[in-house]
Amino acid sequence: MSLRAVLLALALTALAVPAHAQHVTGGKLAPATADADGIRAWKGLPYAAPPVGDLRWKPPAPVVPWTGERATDRFGPNCAQPKVYNDIDPYTPSMSEDCLYLNVWSPAKAGESLPVFFWIHGGGYGAGSGAEPRHDGVALAKKGVVVVTINYRLGAFGFFAHPDLTRESPNRASGDQALADMIAALRWVQANIALLGGDPDRVTIAGESAGSDAVSRLMTSPQAKGLFQRAIGQSGSAFGTMGRDDTLAMGEANGLAFGRALGGDSLAALRRRTTAEILATWTAPNPRFAFRPILDGWILPKGAAETFAAGRQSDVPLLVGWNLDEGSLLEGGVFAGRNLPEALKMTFGNRAAQAAKLYPHDTPEQMIRSQINFAGDAWMGLPTWSWATAQARTGKAPVWAFRFDHAPKTPDGWFGEGNRGKSLGAFHSAEIVYVFNHPDNGGAWAVDDVDRRVADLMSSYWANFVKTGDPNGPGLPVWPVYAPDGDARKLIIDADARVIADDDQPRLKFLHSQAARPGP
Repeated sequence: MSLRAVLLALALTALAVPAHAQHVTGGKLAPATADADGIRAWKGLPYAAPPVGDLRWKPPAPVVPWTGERATDRFGPNCAQPKVYNDIDPYTPSMSEDCLYLNVWSPAKAGESLPVFFWIHGGGYGAGSGAEPRHDGVALAKKGVVVVTINYRLGAFGFFAHPDLTRESPNRASGDQALADMIAALRWVQANIALLGGDPDRVTIAGESAGSDAVSRLMTSPQAKGLFQRAIGQSGSAFGTMGRDDTLAMGEANGLAFGRALGGDSLAALRRRTTAEILATWTAPNPRFAFRPILDGWILPKGAAETFAAGRQSDVPLLVGWNLDEGSLLEGGVFAGRNLPEALKMTFGNRAAQAAKLYPHDTPEQMIRSQINFAGDAWMGLPTWSWATAQARTGKAPVWAFRFDHAPKTPDGWFGEGNRGKSLGAFHSAEIVYVFNHPDNGGAWAVDDVDRRVADLMSSYWANFVKTGDPNGPGLPVWPVYAPDGDARKLIIDADARVIADDDQPRLKFLHSQAARPGP
């Protein structure tokens, strides 16, 4: 490299690095050094006070100020959680109730204001973090967007309703602490992201699985209005219960039962219990407790189906879809001890013959495909399609629908012994590393040029959507708007992208009609 080229590279790098510490809510951040591609990272930024002691189970409180410059080269602790999934390590880097931190990757040069990709991790609302390797924001940031990942409280720490909590709340609500955390993180973005090169008026909320469910719920929450301008959902939504959500009273009853099992006769006593004691009671096999979003009357006044039907959702462009083989991780458990015809009869009663036409099983190959489809449709396909359909019907902002068909080359038994000896295909969560444009961060996967091409393709669509509210752009196959009652076409993401008529829709319409029926 010539001296001139070296000097030019150094000059460009200097433009991307602030010469002084940034002052965000709470105090100063140590200057972040750009990498070779001009990406700066700030890790472990607090967006709320540690929810410990008397703040346990309360809505997120303001950030506690610090003195001096805060180092930003390490992730904050993961939120307290059990070890549930093979692909999520709760102990790296560490785990604590003091966990309300976010991370930022920015390619912005001095004076730039770039769109923001705000990622909400999955994990069944009981596991995961913004620090997982598959959520690393460097490669996606290279596409010209600022990437934000967050932690939020989980399980018994993030969805604990209790009559005493409701009484002490000025909003007369409790139980949706995790969603309140997400909203607090979005407010932090509004107040601070411009200092790190982001545009607070171009924020896209995005998530996978529970994170996707959260995105759909944030679209219904009056507390989140105006905090984002676009939304991305990958496999999951609040339409999973077809509008039959737990009420505040149901959440409080669950909380009272949990409190008794934990051995606390008052809220003060429960707050004195250790993190380990709460984790042990939460994960005990008997009794089981339900920790999930509830209609608390404040963050979630109404269910998703009712809110969208009335057109009261945040009406923003929506990019939404799921994976071809969502059911591959469930198929063995769903059909253990019985075959597909028996399952269809048990589920659909006198409509089983109609269901069998949609889930054919005349050959062994058909049987496997239909079992995966049936499990995946009920688990992820129907909720996600219902969300896309509701927005397309009642919103003015457009919807783009996709299905991820690319199958990573996972080693045999990668998701446990129950999955040994079978192909997982495009399994649940497989698409995440392709969205983040680094398929090599998927774990023990063999990655080749096809994987890299899929990652570049998918991340380009996503980055375009974050920038403009439309995934289309130069060099990409045209992705049409989804119209469920007319031109119902969606994008298939595989080794190449192609547009097809929605071949999943007949099955999903049938399941939707069955779910809406009062009886068999």
